[in-house]
Amino acid sequence: MRLFVALVPPPEATAELDAVLAPLRPDWPGLRWTSQDAWHVTLTFLGEVNASLLEPLAVRLARAAGRHPPQDAAIGGAGAFPSAAKARVLWAAVIGDRKALTALAWSAAAAARRAGAPPDEVRPYRPHLTIGRCRQPADLRPLVSELHGFAGRGWTAGQMQLIRSHPGPRPFYETIASWPLGAPRPGGR
Repeated sequence: MRLFVALVPPPEATAELDAVLAPLRPDWPGLRWTSQDAWHVTLTFLGEVNASLLEPLAVRLARAAGRHPPQDAAIGGAGAFPSAAKARVLWAAVIGDRKALTALAWSAAAAARRAGAPPDEVRPYRPHLTIGRCRQPADLRPLVSELHGFAGRGWTAGQMQLIRSHPGPRPFYETIASWPLGAPRPGGR
């Protein structure tokens, strides 16, 4: 099963972004826009994971979540990977304590490695929501510029989620488990 670990913003926060994107979508028919209910902040992408590793993975991720406090964040601005001029992915930035978000992401990745489900890829962490994808590289500089000034309401991420990705013509995500951030661990260790 394809898995990733993420923070999921509340609908109130994503609705603001969705409302800003609604009038822009018709002008960008080449983008495959992701739906609001699929928006998340990936902490680490695990890729294919054997079901036999779910229990040790859950134990390790619960420990990792307990070591980090809830994270204050907001959605604001936009960018593209690998660049706005030759974009394959359009994203909205997640603004917050970058150091704390990065530490949480690295902790989730380390937990997965210890459980035998190492992350599929390792790259510098940039908290974001993927809001669109291009089949071919596209110049999204005007769209990124249009979204540059967007600043959404703040929200607090209080839990880390293990999510299963179901690819296909209509991909969807299923939360398998979640753990509160900053929760005391049994035994205090």
